[in-house]
Amino acid sequence: MKNEALLIVDMSNDFVHEKGSLTAGEPAQKIVPYIVETAQTFLENEGLVVVTMDAHQENDAHFELWPPHNVVGSWGQKLYGELETWYEQNKSNKRLFYVPKENYNAFHGTDLKMILNGWNVDKVHVVGVCTDICDFLTLAGADANGFKTAVHDRGSATFTKHHELFLEQAKLCFHTEIIR
Repeated sequence: MKNEALLIVDMSNDFVHEKGSLTAGEPAQKIVPYIVETAQTFLENEGLVVVTMDAHQENDAHFELWPPHNVVGSWGQKLYGELETWYEQNKSNKRLFYVPKENYNAFHGTDLKMILNGWNVDKVHVVGVCTDICDFLTLAGADANGFKTAVHDRGSATFTKHHELFLEQAKLCFHTEIIR
């Protein structure tokens, strides 16, 4: 895993907790143990782990499309449950990064590509929410930036019925490996 990175996408209270403002709810909650286990495996095997997180200001134009969510510094923007605990226990690890983002695609307007290139990463694995929005568009960003891609079926969820469709779209469009 030395040249691979795990991107944990938007696993915040607002997207996962039952009281979150834009929650995927139970499907997102069910993937948390898998994500924690996978993230730990990456760190233990010299892989990188990058938590990418929506980061919006209170008056963000994004809220014309969606309910207010992931406002910087709010409860809603914090990592959900066991992920927050895992992150706090590992945040001093030099292979663990946190990248705030304002766009669905975690590569757009962030230093994610620079981080990955600095560690000679050539393949990114994506887990988190939502399969058909931020996960899919982050896979598109990874592909556009020259990275091989993988998405973990057991580590991805959405609030729509399009999970499987977008996994197959990623495979078709970006040659993404689907890890079941």
